[in-house]
Amino acid sequence: MTWWQAILLGAVQGLGEFLPISSSGHIMFFEQLLNMQIDERVMMLVTVLLHVGTLAVVVIVFWQDWLEILKHLFHSKTLLWLIVASLPALVVKVLLGDLFDKLNRGGLLGVFFLVTAVMMWGVQRLSGGRHIARTREVTGKHAAVMGCFQALGMMTGISRSGSTTLGGIVSGLSRKSAIRFCFMMSAPAVLGSLLVEGKDAYEAGAFSLLGDMAVPIVLGILVAFVLGLLTARWMLKKINEISYNWFAVYMGALGVLTIVLQVLHVGSFLPVGLG
Repeated sequence: MTWWQAILLGAVQGLGEFLPISSSGHIMFFEQLLNMQIDERVMMLVTVLLHVGTLAVVVIVFWQDWLEILKHLFHSKTLLWLIVASLPALVVKVLLGDLFDKLNRGGLLGVFFLVTAVMMWGVQRLSGGRHIARTREVTGKHAAVMGCFQALGMMTGISRSGSTTLGGIVSGLSRKSAIRFCFMMSAPAVLGSLLVEGKDAYEAGAFSLLGDMAVPIVLGILVAFVLGLLTARWMLKKINEISYNWFAVYMGALGVLTIVLQVLHVGSFLPVGLG
């Protein structure tokens, strides 16, 4: 893997983790569009380590919240709701892991981009305007609903942050509360991915390549961290001013483009379907 590929993938990870555009979907899109042909073990290693950059963002941005959780570890409602919100994805992974692996091979990438577009339209539509009064405090109901929507984000091309935010809106949370809890939910989700994907990468011998790939991987992690930090802070600051219709239009156009590229067999795009 070259340095420019690592920087591109790092940028996609940093932006896509906190914008409702699917980081994993964009990584697959560019990998297939540019026909990168990155060694599978290298890609496994990069995927694992890029998560370190975005996990660091969540730790830094919400450091006061994490500190409060640590201070009141056994009495923290926030920690309890984060656990509740993480359970649906865990259950789906255990029960339907093979099905999701099949869905994530790439043949439905364009379709899932379109699903994200519909979700983003839903966020804008259901939030009922920029200043509608909604619940600000996260409860168990909100956490459970957002957790179920987060499980949808396990499919490559469906934005985890986008689907989770929609879950928050559907359950009655304000935009800001939904996006804050959504970002905090990414910590256990990313940590879980690190453990699972890290185990797979270790068993495949990917970490033996770390020495040769050290420079590009470090560049990728730094880019993911910097862009992720800027994006997360921007989203939290501007959340009530942002129209999610723009994300819907972008993801809709990207979905149509992806399907066209799949039909035309451009790059290494897989044909539309389960494959």
